[in-house]
Amino acid sequence: MKNIKNGFRKWKKNFIKYMKRVRKEHLIYEYMKNNVLFLTFVIVCVLESTVLRFFCMHSLENFLSWKAILGDLIVVVFAGSFGYLFKPKNRFYYYFGFNAFFTAICIINSVYYTFYTSFASISMLSLTQYIGDVGDAVVENVLQPKDLLYLIGPLVLLVLHVRLKKKKYYKKVELKGERRRKTFKTLGASGALLVIFLFTLSSLDVSRFLKQWNKEYIVMRFGIYIYQANDVVTSIQPKINSMFGYDKARKRFYEYFEMVPENPNKNEYTDLFEGKNVVVIHAESMMTNAMDLTFNEKEVTPNLNRLAREGMFFSNFYSQVSVGTSSDSELTYNTSLMPTKSGTAFVSYSDRSYIGIPDLLKEKGYYTFSMHANNADFWNRRAMHNKLGYDKFYSKVDYEISKENVIGLGLSDKEFFKQSIEKMEKINEEHEKWYGLLIMLSNHTPFSDVDKYGEFPVDMKETITHEDGTTEEVVYPYMEGTKLGNYFKSLHYADEALGDLIQGMDEKGLLENTVVVIYGDHDARLSRRDYNRLYNYDKETNDILEEENENYKEYDSYQYELGRKVPFIIWIKNSVGTKINQKNENVMGMYDIVPTLGNMFGFYNRYALGHDIFEIKENNIVVFPNGNWVNNKLYYNAQKASYYPLSEEEITEEEITNHTEYTNQLLDVSNDIIVFDLLNEDKRKAMEMIEEK
Repeated sequence: MKNIKNGFRKWKKNFIKYMKRVRKEHLIYEYMKNNVLFLTFVIVCVLESTVLRFFCMHSLENFLSWKAILGDLIVVVFAGSFGYLFKPKNRFYYYFGFNAFFTAICIINSVYYTFYTSFASISMLSLTQYIGDVGDAVVENVLQPKDLLYLIGPLVLLVLHVRLKKKKYYKKVELKGERRRKTFKTLGASGALLVIFLFTLSSLDVSRFLKQWNKEYIVMRFGIYIYQANDVVTSIQPKINSMFGYDKARKRFYEYFEMVPENPNKNEYTDLFEGKNVVVIHAESMMTNAMDLTFNEKEVTPNLNRLAREGMFFSNFYSQVSVGTSSDSELTYNTSLMPTKSGTAFVSYSDRSYIGIPDLLKEKGYYTFSMHANNADFWNRRAMHNKLGYDKFYSKVDYEISKENVIGLGLSDKEFFKQSIEKMEKINEEHEKWYGLLIMLSNHTPFSDVDKYGEFPVDMKETITHEDGTTEEVVYPYMEGTKLGNYFKSLHYADEALGDLIQGMDEKGLLENTVVVIYGDHDARLSRRDYNRLYNYDKETNDILEEENENYKEYDSYQYELGRKVPFIIWIKNSVGTKINQKNENVMGMYDIVPTLGNMFGFYNRYALGHDIFEIKENNIVVFPNGNWVNNKLYYNAQKASYYPLSEEEITEEEITNHTEYTNQLLDVSNDIIVFDLLNEDKRKAMEMIEEK
């Protein structure tokens, strides 16, 4: 009897457990059944953000990061909770609208990342006015089929909506009190998830989140939706800070520059070119790594190579652009300031005061001018060139442009240089000393006017000798028909145009007392995968070598980033055999040009952030807008918090910490200078007078 009772109790206990489980499963089933629209909305939005990380950051660790998924989930659940306030028949429109919003965020960032290898910022909305001028480049070089995958999300919701309508899902009645309870419960769930998320944050996470420099890190750690919300706050912050944060910025500004001498140090290159004319070539998308390439024993850039051999060639020179690309390079080249953290200086801060090379040379009696056969208002150059001190800006309206002499975005470089020489002849006659900037255009993405670049095959030719002694030339496609191959063709054309310019100026006598300065404004903005065929071509299969092949060359993210170097050359006629005829291998950045040229031409900008390379030499460091930095010993990636060694010298943790702190300080000061207009002497003096009173 006792065994029967014990058996019954055991059965009863198990039965109760079973019924609880059934009830629980039933409740879960009922919840899913009654909230299918909300749950589908959540799943679709989180999947879209995960797909975005997959396309942008590739590795499993990044795109399946549970921290990023949790961050996205919090935002989506929070947004979705308010859908319950609507009646069932109207609820779909709320969820569909929000999903369309999240989908747009993913598409915009997917497209943006393809071009800039970074995530989008709301501050760049002011630049949409320029899309019309580069529309073909965006469509051909950036928009890809993968960017349309995100549209599957809204389609899933639409299909579900149709099915639910057929099942009369929207006919059920929910009282206002019930809808409110669902809203508060869902908000509570998002709040609980938020608390869990906050406990996972480290001080480093919070610091990077607030600074918003390392966008990849933020998206990987917080998710795309939190990143985008933070970006909105960060983008409007400069406008708020410019009203309320002036004192703090000015204090930081004075502390940074108090150790900078009133007058520069002298070295063997001091005043070497004082009084000489200057022509500066802003070389669109020219890259140093292309200078080493040949196709069928023909150099991609024979003229650039010749000028590098005869002049002073800085082989480890880096552009320091952000989202403002060419305008950022002009800013840094002219002022030795870095791009702003949000927006671009040329567009967002064109009303600020700047100390530009043209202004400094005008004080020495130079006539200054700039030439660019594009719309004067593109990148707001009309206003900014005036701000930087150019006496005259020759733009599109000053050139004769016909259908036959257009390549890419405008007047071909060869025709641009030809007409510019005519203008420089007149300037040379009217002015004793002059300084001019010539901005090239033809070598601009998408590099698609192949039929206008001239004959330069980027295939691979081999001569095969048969057993009977006869020979045959075999042609392998190699880089033909690829984006990178088209870039080499475009670059070869631009190089020819550069050679024509030097020859044309020489024929007109414009090189007799003139220094030629050439800088690449930025890299070609091509993705890392475009280089895989270049380095791993298998002629036997006309394909890319397998990674397991012993001849396969790994081209990782570090090599890709370091491969973005651009040329910087200082050249004068008959320079062979002089101290100008040398190669400088010390790492150097765009912001080092002002102090370096200033030393050679006799002008000085005390508020330059860079250094005279002849003074600092191997101790130089190049800072990038995203917080990365490079010196002769290593390249440091702030997003990954890791480095790539460039020499066999010992690298200490203290050294990395100090350089990273210096990088952050420099970026802060540079941003303060522009946002708070700290170079405006009248403003500074007025503030000092107020403080004295």
